[in-house]
Amino acid sequence: MLAVVVLAYGLVSRRLQSSSVTAPMAFVLAGVLVGPELLGIASVDIVGGPALVLAELALALVLFSDAAQIDFATFRARRNLPSRLLGIGMPLTIAAGVAAAALLLTEIEFWEAAIVAAVLAPTDAALGRTVIADRRVPERVRNGLNVESGLNDGLSVPVLTLFVALAVQEADLAAADWAVFAAEQIGLGALVGAAVGAAGAWLLDRAITRDLTAPAFQPLTLLALAVLAFLAADAVGGNGFIAAFVGGLAAGRFAGDHAAALLDFLDDEGQLFSLAVFFLFGVAALGLLDAATWQVALFALLSLTLLRMGPVAVALAGSGLDRRSVAFVGWFGPRGLASIVLALTVAEEQPGLPALDVVLAAATLTILASVVAHGLTASPLTAAYTRARARRRSDG
Repeated sequence: MLAVVVLAYGLVSRRLQSSSVTAPMAFVLAGVLVGPELLGIASVDIVGGPALVLAELALALVLFSDAAQIDFATFRARRNLPSRLLGIGMPLTIAAGVAAAALLLTEIEFWEAAIVAAVLAPTDAALGRTVIADRRVPERVRNGLNVESGLNDGLSVPVLTLFVALAVQEADLAAADWAVFAAEQIGLGALVGAAVGAAGAWLLDRAITRDLTAPAFQPLTLLALAVLAFLAADAVGGNGFIAAFVGGLAAGRFAGDHAAALLDFLDDEGQLFSLAVFFLFGVAALGLLDAATWQVALFALLSLTLLRMGPVAVALAGSGLDRRSVAFVGWFGPRGLASIVLALTVAEEQPGLPALDVVLAAATLTILASVVAHGLTASPLTAAYTRARARRRSDG
């Protein structure tokens, strides 16, 4: 069924690209349509090992590819915006999400509400690609959104781990132990990613320059770097997603003049994997909504609007961005691949969590709403935003 959907979408993809129907939206909707609750053609147990491995691999490839296309000098010069989004906006988003989930989802315990907030905290690099790739959007805004989506999923993992431990009361919750764990996840992830990405890309650049590498294997070698960065960090206790993103940054800098051609292949592979995950998610989605209520729906609405846009406005106060830009950044915080990975991780590691069905329902409904809402608004709102900026410059 996935092959059929890829074929069908590919045949009309150029026409769909000019519409508001994004590829993730089409694949999720196709999954929902052929799933067991509607046509009954396909079914999948998404809460399991293979689905989680596929989702993790897809996210690692997307993060590596997106980071490799960031200009390193621009990244260093304009790190203020992503630093604000990650250092101020993300903690405030999690805190607001915890409060909203605890108030609205009354059938779950406080720490289970915190799990929902942590699962939905990271934004999605794949769903935000339409905005990030649009050159009409100011580079500072595009860079900020890209770096935010690249790092916030890895930063969510220590927080989610703490909340899960508090919910099931299975771990020693000493603050010092958790701080060490968080430092290892972030620090080791960044170090391993930088080492693997820089060394591997430098070796590949030298091999290509000396005509040692067959053209067919050049992009495959870069793909292997993304996977190695992810797995090596995980093996030593670091966060694989942070490693994939930082590894991509390093690879983009050290791959030399060959980077652009090689990254096209990696970008396509990452997109294919991520669309496969969105399709499988769509197949299972309706079955994960059994515990959905109007309170869950209200929480999903708030998660995509007030709980994201309010913290972003606070984080960007004094940044020099005008109100339109702040609102634009606040709205385009889609929830997708990263939240799917985190939700599946919770389901696999804690299948006995008392309110797991509500946690999955809240995450699923928010992701579904985000895929549709952010997909439909990406092109028109980007066009309106850039026109408003152009008018402001001409009036000035």
